[in-house]
Amino acid sequence: MLKEALKQCGLIAILRGIRPDEVESIGKVLYDAGFRIIEVPLNSPEPFESIRVLRDLLPANCMVGAGTVLSPAQVLQVKDAEGQLIVMPHSDPEVIRAATEAGLASAPGVATVTEAFAALAAGADILKMFPAEQLGPVVVKAWRAVIPANVMLVPVGGITPAGLKEFVAAGASAFGLGSALYKPGMSAEQVKQNAEAFVSAWKQTQT
Repeated sequence: MLKEALKQCGLIAILRGIRPDEVESIGKVLYDAGFRIIEVPLNSPEPFESIRVLRDLLPANCMVGAGTVLSPAQVLQVKDAEGQLIVMPHSDPEVIRAATEAGLASAPGVATVTEAFAALAAGADILKMFPAEQLGPVVVKAWRAVIPANVMLVPVGGITPAGLKEFVAAGASAFGLGSALYKPGMSAEQVKQNAEAFVSAWKQTQT
């Protein structure tokens, strides 16, 4: 389901710092803009409650996941909250395996080719290239020469609408979007405008 969702829209919304009482309105504008994957980092206020709210609210074709997942125990908490995707800032094979055993997709963070292949060997579904602003399109292009073509490379960190085209041309498959899309204090209307700008830029990379 993860790769299907990313083929519909190659953008993952990262809602770091969101609260349960605002997640419904923001989740709705993201879905309406075209997003099909929404991530709630676990260092947000009451993240499991926000994940439950999103899962109850959104149609089945939208994946809801957790970010900043650091341990196998947290993987199980995400599953209990009906999350479907485990996103990590690092590449820990124990967390990747725990996600697979729980029936959840995983997106470990990797910054070197060695980490990338280790993550794939552990069962990673996609590779989160983090931090993208440090790695850049040049590194994406170099990785693409050796990483299997069916493996999705997903830059995360410092991504803006203007930057999508160069990353896609280098071989990026999708993107995780943080503060340029949502940061605490933003209204649903602000997030809607940001989301529409990103979706428009994404569509331009696909023509």
